[in-house]
Amino acid sequence: MLLTLTTTHRPATDLGHLLRKHPERVQSFTLNFGRARVFYPEAGESRCTAALLVEVDPVGLVRDRRGPSGEGGALDQYVNDRPYAASSFLSVAIAEVFGTALSGVSRERPELVDRPLPLAVTLAAVPCRGGEGVLRRLFEPLGYRVEASRGPLDPSFPEWGDSPYFRVSLEAEVPLRRLLAHLYVLIPVLDDDKHYWVGDDEVVKLLRHGEGWLPAHPERDLIARRYLKHRRALVADALDQLKDEGDGSPAETETAADAAEALLESPASPGRELPIGVPDPQSDPDAREPSLNEQRLGTVLAVLKGSGAESVADLGCGEGRLLQLLIRERQFGRIAGMDVSHRTLETAAERMHRDRWSEAQRARVLLLHGSLLYRDDRLRGFDAAAVVEVIEHLDAPRLAAFERVVFGHARPATVVITTPNREYNVTWPTLPAGRFRHRDHRFEWTRAEFRSWGAAVAERHGYEVRYLPVGPVDPSLGSPTQMAVFERRTPS
Repeated sequence: MLLTLTTTHRPATDLGHLLRKHPERVQSFTLNFGRARVFYPEAGESRCTAALLVEVDPVGLVRDRRGPSGEGGALDQYVNDRPYAASSFLSVAIAEVFGTALSGVSRERPELVDRPLPLAVTLAAVPCRGGEGVLRRLFEPLGYRVEASRGPLDPSFPEWGDSPYFRVSLEAEVPLRRLLAHLYVLIPVLDDDKHYWVGDDEVVKLLRHGEGWLPAHPERDLIARRYLKHRRALVADALDQLKDEGDGSPAETETAADAAEALLESPASPGRELPIGVPDPQSDPDAREPSLNEQRLGTVLAVLKGSGAESVADLGCGEGRLLQLLIRERQFGRIAGMDVSHRTLETAAERMHRDRWSEAQRARVLLLHGSLLYRDDRLRGFDAAAVVEVIEHLDAPRLAAFERVVFGHARPATVVITTPNREYNVTWPTLPAGRFRHRDHRFEWTRAEFRSWGAAVAERHGYEVRYLPVGPVDPSLGSPTQMAVFERRTPS
């Protein structure tokens, strides 16, 4: 199968720097299903073309039992269109051969990573389940000019009709990493098949490579179904998250509900009358007490520092308020913030003025787009993780998935989790009885319920757990926020 990528950006040979493949050499790569080669048919100042040629070994696929999952007989296992038709094999090759470009990394030309460039892609043979209409519905909303043509199945026998495969050309001004992400996701969607098992990891990949464009795509449901091989549970979870981000879910953006919760937790929330002569903390910064959220973040920071951690992941980082505190501490040499909302991460980057950072700062602090419901190797290797006011947004099945991801897969030495204490809610006169603090909360636990959950998690995954109050403590109701600090047991 053949993919060519052309640019007329000047100097056009910058394409080689972005792809990290030298135009003057033919490079070969071993894949687990065959080989890939990268070469440049043309490389000049005004025009440069890189070609990716992928050779699939159909015999090797059958021997290793990684072949197509069709229901044909033994001959069909060897004789099929996988060696030449664009499919998930090509997507895997893109990720492995052009991985740095797909990730948006370029040491030589960092200023070009996010710059729209004039790019043209040609795919020699594309299976398109649903015809040319599906092809256009997938790529045209992304700004591509689409050309598709089909030749005869066999020129010697015109009566056999046209080939079912399209020769496809796509043109647009788009950042290279975005174009590669589009191809990575949409090529298997056009084929409506994948050559490998589809599990939780594929949802993470779909969300990661679909960030910034898939949530608003008019065919996002079709894309999710085909990309995840029609596995209903995975599709439902992916669409749930994509719709949240695309539609502006109150769980992931600054909404009226977020503002209401922040006001409720402020030092002088509605319903509390201030004595005559006492300044309003909201209008007098010098007299203002710290809000509950400020106390919460300060306590989390103190616990993380006390743990001795040198690397920290803020899971469900939102707009980066905790990240801003972590960055100020030299103790933390490696920091990551992960959130399911691309837009929220953009806000976090703006808050931290990330566009002004040096390369060393960017290397120290990573912003990761991803879900806490699926295993993600990027979360492994951190000394500590903070999960601040996140778990109450998860229903029971997702809470169980979150537990497996954080405590079973990532396994940091220290995990700090905060969540509301439901018993304390009666102290807020503006909060109706039985109402949660935020409309997106799936639950708010009592202290006993939180301790029961924490003890069970610690036992299942080999951690010790202790509990701390956050905020003013009522003798009978406890504190407004409850915190659990999990510390992984060391093998004896």
